[in-house]
Order: sequence, then C-alpha cells, then structure tokens
Amino acid sequence: MQSRLHDLLAERGSLLADGATGTNYFSMGLNAGDAPEMWNVEHPERVARLHRQFVDAGADILLTNSFGGTRYRLQLHHAEGRVAELNEAAARIAKTEAARAGRPVLVAGSMGPTGEIFEPVGSLSPTDGEAAFREQAEALAAGGADVLWLETLSSREEVEAGLKAADGLGLPVVCTVSFDTNGATMMGVTPRSFAEFVPGTVPSLCACGTNCGVGAAEVVACISEMKKIVGDEVILVAKANCGIPQWVDDAIHYDGTPALMADYVHLAHAAGARIIGGCCGTSPDHLQAMRAAMDSIEPAATPDVETIENSLGHISDGIKRQITGAPNTASPRAGRRRRRG
Repeated sequence: MQSRLHDLLAERGSLLADGATGTNYFSMGLNAGDAPEMWNVEHPERVARLHRQFVDAGADILLTNSFGGTRYRLQLHHAEGRVAELNEAAARIAKTEAARAGRPVLVAGSMGPTGEIFEPVGSLSPTDGEAAFREQAEALAAGGADVLWLETLSSREEVEAGLKAADGLGLPVVCTVSFDTNGATMMGVTPRSFAEFVPGTVPSLCACGTNCGVGAAEVVACISEMKKIVGDEVILVAKANCGIPQWVDDAIHYDGTPALMADYVHLAHAAGARIIGGCCGTSPDHLQAMRAAMDSIEPAATPDVETIENSLGHISDGIKRQITGAPNTASPRAGRRRRRG
C-alpha cells in the first residue's frame, strides 16, 4: 500500500518519530494511575502542547495520546464505553497540530496492548482481542490518523489480532514489539522470530520494529538482528527509551542525555532503522538533539556489540547470544505491559 508515509520516506530517506507521552505528561500534572487518554477531553490543550513541542523539536511523526485506548485498558478507569470519543479526540488533536507545522507531519494512531493475556496462555480470545482493537482503530481513522501504529506488544497472538483489526481501513500499519526480557518479549518472541513472521502478515505491515524495552543499546542491537532477516524489504522502526529508569526523589527518571540519544540515532540508522524516535523519558529537548543527529547522518557500517555498548550501554546476554549465533535460553514471563512513555 502506497501512502503518505512511503512518500515522505522516499523524499527524506529517514523519519523522526516523537518522544514519550506519559513521562512528559507527569511534568504537566498527570497523576500516577490516571489515564492519559482522559486528557483528550479534559485537558486537550495540554495534549496539543506536547504535540506542538515535538513538532517544534523536529518530529516527522506524532503518535496520538491513545496508547491505552482499548476498552480493556479504559475499563480500569470506568471508561470502557468511551473508546470512540477518546480515540477520535486523540487523533483530531494530533491532526490539528500536524496541520499547523508548515511542513509534512504524519499522525500515527497509537494502539498499545490490551493489558490482557491472549489464549492459549491467558483468557482473552483472539476474537475478543480483535474486536477491541477494531473499535479503537476505527475511531482513530475517523479522527484523521494517517497511520495505525501498534506498539509495545509482546505476543504473536496480540500482534495478529491487532493486524486483523486494522485490515480494510485503508491505512498503512506499523507494529513494534518490546524486547524487554533478556533479548525477547515477555511472551518469548525474539527479534528473529518477529522478523520471520512479518512477511506473512495480513494486512502487510508498512513498517515494524521495536520500542520501549530496557534502553537504547538493546533497541539498536535488536534492530541489527531484525535487519538480517528482512533486509531492505521492510521498513524498520526504532523507538528506544531514553536511557535506563532510576528511582530519584520518589519518581522515575531516565538517565539518557540528549547527547546519548543523538548517538542512538546514528547507531540505529546504521543498524537499519529508517524511522527513529524515543519512548519513555524522551523529552522535546532530547528530540531536538535527535533531529540534529538525523540531519547529519552519513552512511555507516552496521555497528557491532562492542560499538553499541561503548556508546549506549549494556546489551543483554540474550540478544548477544542471538547476534553471535549461540542458542537463546531466555525465559519468557507473563504479565501486563506498562504504559508507553
């Protein structure tokens, strides 16, 4: 499917996605445990302000404030009946700020995990999961999203449900998973197995990759592993956390500096990513440094483990074993995904 995303990539070669949602909202008054999606109707000016800050920092892609926008996530806040309202509002706010940019900026409808575990490990049926994603996807499309962006998923079953839900809506689909468990997702999906699964997806993915996880180094290593499988046939996406989270003064802070995130852009691009952004902890200041780094990118060899670790920090033994060809013995764990950003 040709799309505005393909056209913009063809024009620019690589694109900068935005940064964190939740961790930036905390500095704007969001309380721990609150649903950021409610701000789409309660504080739309704050949602618009963060989008505008990311546009001013140089973002080419804005993700909507709808990560927890399925009925399963919203029911935790007694808002499961407001899926259409909150997701349409999220897309409209982002679309308005994108239109004000004075340059092409795309709106990606963020669709995070349901928070439920799919059969056969858990109790959520593929049919019910698909219906929840479809409800959200239709609302994001109605609000004007240019792309449907599944993110921070961890199981093949949930990826398949999200993709089936997106089918037929006429929008390109991006999907990223979180390799946060010693080189695999918490449900045991490795970069290689995800990359091998991608060519047969329906609808065909416009782009795929990884987001969140345990740091920029791990994301770059996972992208390099996926690149071996997909080659130039699939656009790869990297959206790393801004360093490693630390508990400081009764709050979580990420230790990544703008300089580190600039280095990450260069290494992620050399590893094969063509859409690069930031996840948890990534502020507009970080994104501005990432924009400057992207604008200065030159061709470079795929970075090896030593190069990545020297610049960005530790890579898990699990992904190191995959890169070197040794067996991966990571043990998947079950649990609920944390909120993006």
